[in-house]
Amino acid sequence: MRAVVLILTLLVSLPAMATTGVAFVHGTGHQTDAYHDYWKPEMVDSVRQGLPDPSKFVVINCDFEQYMWKAEAAGCLAGQLYNFIVSNGIDDLVVITHSNGGNVMRWILSNPTWDSRYPTIINSIRWVNALAPSSLGTPLADAVISGTVFEKAVGWLLGYASDAVRMQQTSWMAYYNANWLYGTSGRPALPVGFWDVVGSDVETAVWDPDSYCGGYTLNLGLEVTQAWLDSCSDGFLNCTSQKGAGSLWFYDTWYTDGDEPLSHNQSRRKCFGLDVILRNDL
Repeated sequence: MRAVVLILTLLVSLPAMATTGVAFVHGTGHQTDAYHDYWKPEMVDSVRQGLPDPSKFVVINCDFEQYMWKAEAAGCLAGQLYNFIVSNGIDDLVVITHSNGGNVMRWILSNPTWDSRYPTIINSIRWVNALAPSSLGTPLADAVISGTVFEKAVGWLLGYASDAVRMQQTSWMAYYNANWLYGTSGRPALPVGFWDVVGSDVETAVWDPDSYCGGYTLNLGLEVTQAWLDSCSDGFLNCTSQKGAGSLWFYDTWYTDGDEPLSHNQSRRKCFGLDVILRNDL
């Protein structure tokens, strides 16, 4: 399916010397330097080498502690994407999102009349590669908002009870998906491809070097929170949530080096060849 879409895209959309770019859209958090703090230079710089012109990239920095439709979230994202597209003449944009960034991106794709910049953005996008998107929310957000002791255990992971965490409660995301967002079952399709990469497990064996990719402490925390999730999860999201909108591209172990799973932290880092997969997709 993915190969067929790629061939059709190349035949239909790219015959006239398109200018290709890539945008990296972070997840929950108020980012001011996502290049260094969220994605890390080794990840971004590896992926963008797949561009005809590797300088045509942008790393988004917005306040995704807010509800997705807020000016600080979708408005900020739209502004940075629009400026990147217009100033560089981009007409073939691949967007790479992670976690809650997929929800903010889906807001733009699902509500083209909300903001005058949205149509230009949508018309310039080839597709979105959604790494571990929280499309159906997470039970961890439910637990944090409940105000139990659990909040203290995972607050470092979720950012405590921000509006973005509140939004990612499973019942709240069900409402947004049914009324405001496209791409989930029974809803209209998104105007561009939204391709899910699903992280399926967390590994933290101290003797296994793979457990240290992305930071052993972060992975260890995700293994703790995985106890509240399904057996197929990345420590933050169930697999069902990650593949809840758009189309499944692949489960981590299908294509990663050594068939390694990707924790929620590792799916935004240069781990197990993920950067090469994304690079080749450009």
